[in-house]
Amino acid sequence: MELGVTTPERRGRSTLADGRSLGWSEWGAPDGVPVLLCPGAATSGRLGFGTHLLAELGVRLVAVDRPGLGASSPRPGRSLADFADDVREFRSLRDLNGTAVVGNSQGAPFALACAASGAADALALVSAADEVAAPVFADVLPPGPRDMVALAASAPDRAERLFAEFDPAAMEEMVLAGSAESDREVYEDPMFADAYRSAMTEAFVQGGAGYARDTVLAMSPWNLDLSAITVPVDVWYGEQDASHSPDLGATLTERVPGAVRHVVPGIGGAVLWTHAESILRTLLERRAASRG
Repeated sequence: MELGVTTPERRGRSTLADGRSLGWSEWGAPDGVPVLLCPGAATSGRLGFGTHLLAELGVRLVAVDRPGLGASSPRPGRSLADFADDVREFRSLRDLNGTAVVGNSQGAPFALACAASGAADALALVSAADEVAAPVFADVLPPGPRDMVALAASAPDRAERLFAEFDPAAMEEMVLAGSAESDREVYEDPMFADAYRSAMTEAFVQGGAGYARDTVLAMSPWNLDLSAITVPVDVWYGEQDASHSPDLGATLTERVPGAVRHVVPGIGGAVLWTHAESILRTLLERRAASRG
């Protein structure tokens, strides 16, 4: 199976108006339709998806490192809305007008912030980390995640210190332990494993603070008005995914006007790589329709 995790074709850093920089990785034609990837937990933009499809689809895939991860400058105390502000400025710097956005796993709330603030022209949420702090999930979360959500709410600084102790090895072990067998076949593929480990190593080059901030933001109330999102949104989950959403995104989809949910059989949290073509083609079609 072709997983589309080839080495980035272009890499760099863009300097924002406040002097911070955002690291980025690119694949595909520089004049292709821009698709911005918000990567999953504890990975830099080094890990792409569907890169073998970009020439045929006419896509320019751009993955950005969130602040404090990879090559991006830290931004202590940042919010989801702060990231959306960064992306709006980044779009201008990199000539990414008309950008469609993909949010994978823990990148999903950051991608939603972009859509809610007008920094996305279409959105695909893939294996989205759900808003587990939402009251609807209070009685359905397993004890471990429930305790972490409570800690993030009651003592966010303590939670950040705890999450900052993670390193790439611990992250890989945690991901594999919670994965379905169908996902493990993807994650243990030699090419994927090499790209994934490289992206995690890069993400932690500044230490664990960036990942820790991401995780507290994802586990806390998002403070996003999802009902105000006006761009097309597709929500993708593998039917065997037991780690990202208590209801495979059913509630999340209902909260976003016009959102469409896709539940893919035979796979779990690795659906971004196993079904990249369906995800990208749907995203491009929805973007084109919204632009008239």
